[in-house]
Amino acid sequence: MAGVHFLYEDFKKLLDLTIGLAERLDENRAESFTLLYCDFSKVLADVIQDSLHDILRNSDSIVNLGSDYFFVLPYTDKYGAGIVKKMFEEFFTEELNTAMVAYPRDGESSKMLLEELRNISLNDLKCLDRFITY
Repeated sequence: MAGVHFLYEDFKKLLDLTIGLAERLDENRAESFTLLYCDFSKVLADVIQDSLHDILRNSDSIVNLGSDYFFVLPYTDKYGAGIVKKMFEEFFTEELNTAMVAYPRDGESSKMLLEELRNISLNDLKCLDRFITY
């Protein structure tokens, strides 16, 4: 499987780690990574697994809670994340409900990024509240 799957409980830690690496390794911090949310509720689980293997890179991270999937895409701007979204839609032949935020443009902390993602998503992402209200 391409991409590394993390437990949902570790989502904030994963974002904090990714931000720390971006700050250390990318002095320009220009679009260091994009966080892509995808609602896969209309897709069968085995098809989701196949898509993750076919579409994601080994450096990408995956966190999910049920059919809510979150992808941390290092060194990927929103344009690149849009291409990933389109690849999922073509794989599933299904339009997806998605949202994305980029570090540091849309927020300079995990809390800020998750708040922005929750605010712009068409889905009710109350599942993110546990990471925002700490």
